[in-house]
Amino acid sequence: MKSILADYDKDNQKVTVGTNAEPEDWVKVCTRFNDDVHRIRDVTDIEGFTALYQCFDDDNRSIFYLVNEDKSLFRLRRKRFLENIGTGGKKG
Repeated sequence: MKSILADYDKDNQKVTVGTNAEPEDWVKVCTRFNDDVHRIRDVTDIEGFTALYQCFDDDNRSIFYLVNEDKSLFRLRRKRFLENIGTGGKKG
């Protein structure tokens, strides 16, 4: 899945591609943020992307990514959900 760093103006609800942003693999982005990612809203005005996600770093700072959602994202969500049932999200 394709993703790219984004700038998000919460007051105006305006989303733009981040300055000097390069496309990244969304699964790698999720891993980098320990899966602390949340879907914010649909995106219809930026070609090639369908949603805006908010990620949180170790200092709880918000970082936004535009993501092109596809079937593999929904499969990945389901797989991780099933893996974590009864573990409280903890492995082992």
